[in-house]
Amino acid sequence: MKKYGAEFFGTFWLVLGGCGSAVLAAAFPNVGIGLLGVALAFGLTVVTMAYAIGHISGCHLNPAVSVGLWAGGRFSASQLLPYIVAQVLGGIAAGGILYLIASGKAGFDVSAGFASNGYGAHSPGGYSLAAALVCEVVMTMMFLIIILGATDKRAPQGFAPIAIGLALTLIHLISIPVTNTSVNPARSTGVALFVGDWAVAQLWLFWVAPILGAVLGAMVYRFLGSPEK
Repeated sequence: MKKYGAEFFGTFWLVLGGCGSAVLAAAFPNVGIGLLGVALAFGLTVVTMAYAIGHISGCHLNPAVSVGLWAGGRFSASQLLPYIVAQVLGGIAAGGILYLIASGKAGFDVSAGFASNGYGAHSPGGYSLAAALVCEVVMTMMFLIIILGATDKRAPQGFAPIAIGLALTLIHLISIPVTNTSVNPARSTGVALFVGDWAVAQLWLFWVAPILGAVLGAMVYRFLGSPEK
């Protein structure tokens, strides 16, 4: 239960920190943090939580990461469902807290997006479903390769949180214009449920694509990272 609790609070922090920066600070008058600030915020949530709870639960914070670690032979199948449930509940709890904060401002309108992920008319840059699918699959695939490599016993020890956090920052810098960046079904679900409508209708993509990308990333690393015969 301590592991599941760590995943709950870790994912809560990721969604509150990352999506909170997008909703509350990205376009704040005159001093908004913009795309760069939001990307950095997501990376910082992972770095801080990796050091805080990595030794408790492994700090997955993401159903796709848990699936990818399982596919990569690093995680037990018996813990997969409880981890995913804890992560999704953490994301929803963060979405609820963020909604309470954001709705305290006059003129707040959840239908404006609330940091939800989308494609087509709901993509920040107007990118198609096909473009969003490819982007999310490839970004999550690379994320898992970096995670598996950085946490390999042969890699320099103690630096994995920094590498993983910077990887998530880079992923956001690339893909925010395409989908608002998911690579994490719990992050997508946590805010989409409060928007409803189109955000829930398009949510399937942000479960399917990250999980597919995570499995592909695990397969690639199992090939690349296997010891030479």
